This record gives sequence, structure tokens and C-alpha cells, in this order.
Amino acid sequence: MPTEATPDRHTEVAANRTAEAAERTKETAVRTTVAAQRTEASADRRTELAANRTVLAAERTYAAWVRTGLMSLAVGVGAKKTLGGVLPEWVVVLTGSVLVAFAAFCFAAAVWRELYPGTPPPRPDVRRLPRVLLFALNGFLALVALAALLGVWFSRTGGS
Repeated sequence: MPTEATPDRHTEVAANRTAEAAERTKETAVRTTVAAQRTEASADRRTELAANRTVLAAERTYAAWVRTGLMSLAVGVGAKKTLGGVLPEWVVVLTGSVLVAFAAFCFAAAVWRELYPGTPPPRPDVRRLPRVLLFALNGFLALVALAALLGVWFSRTGGS
């Protein structure tokens, strides 16, 4: 009889171990499910934050184009006054014209970049600046550049 008791004991021990392993597997599955949900939520949040950074980067790019255009406009108009009498008239007019034309290009490039930003990002949390406002502002700045260009062409430099 002792030989029959031993297999039952081994079977019982094996059954207990299997039950414990099944319980650990069940707990691990629950923890894995929770971790997967956290990872998915984290990835979604990272995607949203990346979309926000993309929008803000586009606004910085727009601002850089406008800032460069305004600086070029100011230098182009200033060239007329500061270089007059120092350089020949045609050099002053050409320099001012190129700088003012570059300013108009910068204003147009800012709008172009706003219209065609590349691959659309996921939907961001932050709101974009209204396009109508950007177009109106850059249209006005382009008109100012045109007026400055006319001023560079037709005003006197003060030189001889």
C-alpha cells in the first residue's frame, strides 16, 4: 500500500503546483493587461503632445518668416537713406529694391508655409492661429513692401 500512497501524494503536489502556477499566470495576465492599457494611453498622450509641438513649431516658423521680412524691409528702406551720397544712385536703388523684394518674398513664404505645412499631424489640443488673420496681416505687409519699393525707386537719396 505504501506504493499507492506515494503516487497520490505526488499527484496532489503536482496538482497544487499547477493550481498555484495557474493563479500566478492569471495575476500576471491582469498585470499585463493593465500595463498594456497604460502604455496605450501613454502613447496616445505622447502623440497628442507631438501634435501640439508641431503646431507651435509651425507658428515659430511663420514668425521667423515675418520677422525676417520686416527686417529686410527696414534695411531696404534704410539703405536708401544711409547709402545715399556714399554709393552711386543705381547701387543704392538696386540694393534697396532687392532687400524690399526679399521682404515681400518672406511675407509670401510665410503664407505658403501656412497653407502647405507638409504631412498633417494628429489632431492637436492647442488651437491654430486663424488663417484669415495671417493672410490679412501678410497681405498688408506685402502692400507696405510694395509702397516701400516705390519709395526706394522714386525718392531722392540725398546724394549728388
